Amino acid sequence: MEVRYQWGRSQSSSGYTLLEWIVVMLIVGILAAILAPSWVALLHRARLSAAHNQVYQAMQEARENARRQKVTWQVSFRLLGDKTQWAIHPKANPPSAAQWQTLDSRIELDDKETTLRKARNIYRAEFNHRGHTNGQLGRVTLAVKNTTTLKRCVIVSTLLGHLRQGEYHSKARDGRYCY
Repeated sequence: MEVRYQWGRSQSSSGYTLLEWIVVMLIVGILAAILAPSWVALLHRARLSAAHNQVYQAMQEARENARRQKVTWQVSFRLLGDKTQWAIHPKANPPSAAQWQTLDSRIELDDKETTLRKARNIYRAEFNHRGHTNGQLGRVTLAVKNTTTLKRCVIVSTLLGHLRQGEYHSKARDGRYCY
């Protein structure tokens, strides 16, 4: 390291050259271009999993409320503009009176894959006083907006009210890809 004296001060000539900075920035840019799609996919999966868990918990809560209070409870799902919402309420109360919760704005209800009963643009699953489904089987399917393969679903699979979780598959089963 060379030290020069100028006007009574010492000045070091060590440091990075412009070429070294350009090489470092080029390497950082290449790494960012490689990792960015993986990072975005990871964020999509995390958001979808969080929404999926919310829906699953909502359905379980409706079933447990029905058992505990000995009346029929319902979990409702709707698309309101570009938002997907859900609510839990006694069947005797109309969905319009329920307190609606909104899922992440990047998550949508997949109309093609959702098979729960639908009335007035509201999908619903009912659970009677024993936690059974009143003869209603089906699924609610969530997807990340603008993607086709990133989907998760919650399935009411038995008349006893058994709930299970599913995800996207490349082969259809009964005309659905989420099972």
